[in-house]
Amino acid sequence: MTEGTLAAEQAVPPEPKPASARQAQLEPVLVIITAVAIATSIIAEKMAAPPLLVLAINLISYVAGGVVGLKAALASLRKLEANVDGLMILAALGAATVKQWHEGAILLFLFSLSNVLQNFAMARSRNAIRALLKLRPNEATVYQGSDMAVVPIEALHIGDVVLIRPGERLPVDGHVVSGESSVDQSAIMGESMPVAKFPGDDVFAGTVNQTGSLDVEVTREAHDTTLSRIIKMVEEAQEQRAPTQRFLDEFEQKYALIVILSVALFIVIPPLLPNGPKFTDNFCRAMVLLTVASPCALVISTPASILSAIANAARRGILFKGGAHLEQVAMIKVVAFDKTGTITTGKPAVTEVVPYRSALPLDEARAYLLRAAASVEQLSEHPIARSMVKKVQDAGITLLKPDNFESVTGQGVQATVDGQFSVLIGNEKLMAAHGFPVPADLHRERERLEREGNTVLLVHEDSSAGFLGLIAVADELRSNARQIVQTLREAGIEKIVILTGDNKQVADHIAAQVGADEVRASLLPEGKVNAIKALQAEYGPTAMVGDGVNDAPALAVATIGIAMGAAGTDVALETADVVLMADDLSNIAYAMKLSRRARRIIWQNIIFAMAVIVVLVVSALGFNPLLRLMGTELALPFGVVGHEGSTLIVVANGLRLLTHR
Repeated sequence: MTEGTLAAEQAVPPEPKPASARQAQLEPVLVIITAVAIATSIIAEKMAAPPLLVLAINLISYVAGGVVGLKAALASLRKLEANVDGLMILAALGAATVKQWHEGAILLFLFSLSNVLQNFAMARSRNAIRALLKLRPNEATVYQGSDMAVVPIEALHIGDVVLIRPGERLPVDGHVVSGESSVDQSAIMGESMPVAKFPGDDVFAGTVNQTGSLDVEVTREAHDTTLSRIIKMVEEAQEQRAPTQRFLDEFEQKYALIVILSVALFIVIPPLLPNGPKFTDNFCRAMVLLTVASPCALVISTPASILSAIANAARRGILFKGGAHLEQVAMIKVVAFDKTGTITTGKPAVTEVVPYRSALPLDEARAYLLRAAASVEQLSEHPIARSMVKKVQDAGITLLKPDNFESVTGQGVQATVDGQFSVLIGNEKLMAAHGFPVPADLHRERERLEREGNTVLLVHEDSSAGFLGLIAVADELRSNARQIVQTLREAGIEKIVILTGDNKQVADHIAAQVGADEVRASLLPEGKVNAIKALQAEYGPTAMVGDGVNDAPALAVATIGIAMGAAGTDVALETADVVLMADDLSNIAYAMKLSRRARRIIWQNIIFAMAVIVVLVVSALGFNPLLRLMGTELALPFGVVGHEGSTLIVVANGLRLLTHR
């Protein structure tokens, strides 16, 4: 096995074990069986069924409701740890010991239901790195003397020269030694337009060659390419655990251990004291204590709220890939946007049509210029060409028939239109090659349009008209982008940043249009990661909004990664914590407001659940003044009523998030 293959395989997260997958499928069935068994037992008791039959049904409810929790509790015990699973099992067994089967079964049912709901909402990120690996070809065509051979990419070494045919994805990082072409670098660089490549230019693994053949000298081996580094960065970022998760894990262990030890001491010590209670009476009180101290309401308070918020968000086309991400969105202070496909649509559109010294009225001159250009470009598959044709079709202008179409790589196209005039469309190199120097005033207009972030094409007709003018094309800004930035500021976001692989001139123009605070341009994926880390260090929790493979490492390392769904690549969707399914940026502000309300409700539930536990525990220990006045103590049925009542209240409070608007 080669080094590159080994590194790639080690980077891929392991598949879930078959036993875990089977358990995930079995848990919902067990929850249903538990609920049915509880209802059947209650009905059987009311109908005076034989005691053995009722006992058998109760045992079924206990086995179905407790088998998963028991398995988790035993696994923790083997590590000498205590958790809430073990506490719930003990509470249910304690209830059964004092003949309160239904109360114990309900505890198990609610606890197992909360686990199922939480597991259902958790993010799955195992396919992220596999999606990245799909971008890399397995083989490459390499020159070997005067011959060529197809070899595995792991067999390529620095200095080898590989042939890249039109339409092929580049297997390695390198630089062009011969040939000219345009390369779609959007997967790695995030550039909206294909980039012309000439000898000496750098190219990257995972990008797509489009029009011409290239000979590329390998500058990095397969395991060290830009794409491979992206894979490594995603893997490292996903291994980091959220501080909230660590805190909850530690709290669960400490709480369960304290309750178990306290109840054990309560069972043993009071009967040994002078004038202490009888062991049997004290044991019953200890079972009440164990039951009311079990944190059912506390455990379900958070998932009940989170699942309601997640369901609400899903109706709006917002996918939170886990409850931790929902909570973290509320803390975001900075939002960093990738430009292409996020702030912009990722699709070029004609932004300006500028006729040059035409005797026609302005509208007619524009229509003539567009028709001449689009008539030629209709034979091209280039995105810019398609944007021109679409502009003409939308305007209802009839296209003319082109002949003798010719594409000149890196310069433009030409054709004879309607059998009369030869039309050239492209840059100054194309015009100079045909002996048509660009007039100074037209040159200044082209520079102005380029400063505003446009790709500008000169159009020349081989007639008395000469230069017909300029057509400016740019990645189209989303219509509501400026409004979205303003809404985010109103939602409490302190800083809006644009990160892009495009040049600074284009990025600055976009930032000025939308009202962003800062621009960081010409960034490779590693540069975006460093930018996110710097923003986090300076301002705090940072969200990254992106859609491409080049955004995946930044999405992974950000406090919250937000992927644009419909336009997003598979890896961006897998790596992100939040996915906007409908490509609607307004949902970012909605998600933040929903997250903040969810966070408030979660803390309401936690405080309420803890308060109820304290009151019930104090009552079970006989310190409730009201019960003393009544001359009674907290019996198990009343303890369960209070316990389950608090559970229903926190669930109902959490369900309010379903109606959030």
